Amino acid sequence: MNYRPVYSSDPRDRLNCAKCGRLRDECKCVKESSAKSWSDIKAKIQLEKSGRGGKLVTVISRLPKNTAFLEALAKELKQKCGCGGTSKLLDDEGVVELQGDLREKVLAFITAKKEASKQK
Repeated sequence: MNYRPVYSSDPRDRLNCAKCGRLRDECKCVKESSAKSWSDIKAKIQLEKSGRGGKLVTVISRLPKNTAFLEALAKELKQKCGCGGTSKLLDDEGVVELQGDLREKVLAFITAKKEASKQK
């Protein structure tokens, strides 16, 4: 059985991670990075088919590890492209997956975002 202490006088218990509850030294949660301007982001767009039952998926990787940024980007891309998709946080990067072959639309969208951030 798993037992958890109801009260502990150990000062390390106050240093627990808010997400997983482990000590911060032992925490395995993904550390989020701050989303910088679009000109700093070098996204990689690729088409994947393997391991997905033959379905095509457009994968945008090398994005900042920021949950709010990834969710907003995925939502905007899904609306622009008219498809389904998801956002994921991996160990070292953020990833957005879109259903279908949408490389040209995604490239145009990201290029427009980069141009808009350069003009500001």
